[in-house]
Amino acid sequence: MKRFHIALAVADLTASIADYSERLGQPPSAVVPGLYAMWRTDLLNFSINETPEKAGQLRHVGFEDDSAQGYSSSVDVNGLEWELFPVQEQHRRIVSSYGKAVLTTD
Repeated sequence: MKRFHIALAVADLTASIADYSERLGQPPSAVVPGLYAMWRTDLLNFSINETPEKAGQLRHVGFEDDSAQGYSSSVDVNGLEWELFPVQEQHRRIVSSYGKAVLTTD
C-alpha cells in the first residue's frame, strides 16, 4: 500500500482532531494527547501536531509506502521536505518524537 502523506501544524489539537475527523469521515488512527494525531485513509496519511506559533503551516509531505526500507527524507527544488517510510517506521518515529500513541485503528 502506498499513501500520500501530509503533515500540518495546528493551533489546538483537540479542536483540529474534531474538525479533521469530520472532514476525513473517520477518527484518527493514533493520538498522542496534547501533541499529535494521525489519520490513515485508503489514499492518505495525514498528521497534525500542536504548534500554535506555526498553525496552518505545511510541515512536510511524502509517502507512506509498505515497500520502503526504513525512513528517508529529501528536500525538493522549492525547499519542501519529502519523507518516505513504511508504517512500522512511522510508529517508531511517533514514539521517539511525541511519546507513546494511543492507537485507535490499524
